Amino acid sequence: MNRRFHLHLVSDSTGETLNTIAKAACAQFEGIDVLEHFYALVRSSRQLERVISHIREEPGPVYFTVVNPDLRRELELHCAALGVPFQGVLDGPIGMLKSYLGGAAETHRPGAQHGLDDRYLQRIEALNYTITHDDGQAVDRLADAEVILVGASRTSKTPTCVYLAIRGVRAANVPIVAGLPVPEPLLTVKGPLVVGLWASPDRLVQVRRNRLNTLGEVRDTSYVDLEAVRSEVTQTRKLFEQYGWPSIDVTRRSVEETAAAVLNLLTERKDPVP
Repeated sequence: MNRRFHLHLVSDSTGETLNTIAKAACAQFEGIDVLEHFYALVRSSRQLERVISHIREEPGPVYFTVVNPDLRRELELHCAALGVPFQGVLDGPIGMLKSYLGGAAETHRPGAQHGLDDRYLQRIEALNYTITHDDGQAVDRLADAEVILVGASRTSKTPTCVYLAIRGVRAANVPIVAGLPVPEPLLTVKGPLVVGLWASPDRLVQVRRNRLNTLGEVRDTSYVDLEAVRSEVTQTRKLFEQYGWPSIDVTRRSVEETAAAVLNLLTERKDPVP
C-alpha cells in the first residue's frame, strides 16, 4: 500500500546537503509517495515563521540544517508542539567531530562549506578544464588532466567528467570513433589516469536511438545498427586491454556510480594497497 506524506526540508543555506540526504533516506523505502516542501536560505525569525506556517498546514516529518541556535530552538519547539518528528541531519557528524576535537567551538555559520576557499577555487578550475577538454578538444594538453575518460559515443563520458570536476578533479574525455584513428596524444600521455567506459551493445543502441529521436533524425545508420555497435564495443574493449587502461561497464550505472568508481581508481593509484 502506498503511503503518501509531506516531508519538509528546512535549510539556512542552499539546501544541497539536506536535499541529498533526504533523497537517500527516502530511497530506502518502497511504496511511499513523498510530497517535498523545500525551504532554502532560512536565516531570520520572519522567514522561519512562514516555514512553520506551511508545516502547520501540511504536517509531516521535518529534516533541517539550521546552525543558528536560536532559530534551531524555535523550529524544534514548534515541531514538538505540532507533534511532527524532526531531525537535524548534521547533528551526528558535527557532534562526533566536536567530541573528537575536544569540544572545539562551532562557527554556527550558514553555508560554511560554500566559502571561497582553496577547495572551492579548485573545483571551479577543474570545471573550466573539463569544459575546454570535452569530447576530444585540446588533446595536445591532456597531460594536465588527472583523469581521461575514453569510450564510444553515449557512454556517459561528458556527464561523468562534469561530476568529477564538481568534486575538484580535472577530467577530460576523448571519444573512440569507429574507423578513425585514436588521437596520438592519448596513446602517449603519461601522467593522467586513463579509464575506459563501455556499455552493452543493446544499451548503446537504445541510448543512441533516443538521442537521434530528440534531434529529429529517423534514418537508420551504422550508429544504431546492432551488429556495427557490437563490433565497436569489441574494438574499444580491445583498445583498453592493449594499453592497460582500467575499464568500467556503465550499462546499468548512474553517472554518480561511474564517477565513484573512477574516484576509487584514483585513490588506489595514489595510495596503492601494499
